Amino acid sequence: MEHAAVNHDSKEGQNMTTNTIKEPKPDWIRIKLTTGDNYQEIKSMMRSKTLHTVCEEARCPNIYECWANRTATFMILGDICTRACRFCAVNTGKPTELDLQEPERVAEAAENMGLRHCVITSVARDDLADGGASIFAETIKAVRTRMPLCSVEVLIPDFMGNWDALQVVMDAKPDILNHNIETVERMSNRVRAKAKYSRSLELLQKAKQMAPSIPTKSSIMLGVGEEWDEILQAMDDLRAVDCGILTLGQYLQPSPKHLNVLKYYHPDEFVVLKEEGMKRGFNHVESGPLVRSSYHAHEQVKSAEAVAKS
Repeated sequence: MEHAAVNHDSKEGQNMTTNTIKEPKPDWIRIKLTTGDNYQEIKSMMRSKTLHTVCEEARCPNIYECWANRTATFMILGDICTRACRFCAVNTGKPTELDLQEPERVAEAAENMGLRHCVITSVARDDLADGGASIFAETIKAVRTRMPLCSVEVLIPDFMGNWDALQVVMDAKPDILNHNIETVERMSNRVRAKAKYSRSLELLQKAKQMAPSIPTKSSIMLGVGEEWDEILQAMDDLRAVDCGILTLGQYLQPSPKHLNVLKYYHPDEFVVLKEEGMKRGFNHVESGPLVRSSYHAHEQVKSAEAVAKS
């Protein structure tokens, strides 16, 4: 399907993002299936250590590429989320799992994989007093103990605004603190469950205040009804709290019960958005249809460090 050019300064261009007609998936949304030895080895390792990955649970389109390259994003605190965000494929319900040995198993798996950059995320655990912050901290420490040269990135929930819990994570000194705003302010209540746009920005701000030297990162998914100027405003909001790394990707509907895709952004539009982000002072912007928060995470870190030093 040929993608029509969008005039982002016109009402016509803006209205395209609120079109309720379901668009067919365009040609540029293609996933390369690579299920060789590395993919199978990592899958077997995750099962043998009773570990979860966001790659599987969230049905990430890059799982084949990443696992073939021996990279994965560990998902701690079980695989049942206490929230039911309307874009997310992770199971929702009442969690039954809190495994205090999980940090050590994650560290062992990361060591076996020979990771240089380890990404750790979790389901939301609003049933826990600290939202799981202590398990995040223990996982960071366990990875560092086994692999002192491996950088550690954490993608955390908002802990319902519990800043003491955030302090626990920051005290463990991750190399990157990642928290996703997910969408623009106007769409936030429709897209996310319990999370608040302003609270997410406050979390990123608090993280920088607690540990100014630790880079912060966030992500926006596109295609759920946002307008072009709202994306730019979200960038400005992130820069206002000194967020240094941004990822932008296309929302893909994981099942019929989730939000419909209202627009597929053309790769050229992602290029323009990357330019807009860099103009606003981000140290790195990863922007493309299949980009996800942890996609090429190690390369993002190196690029952001190079810009910060220049």
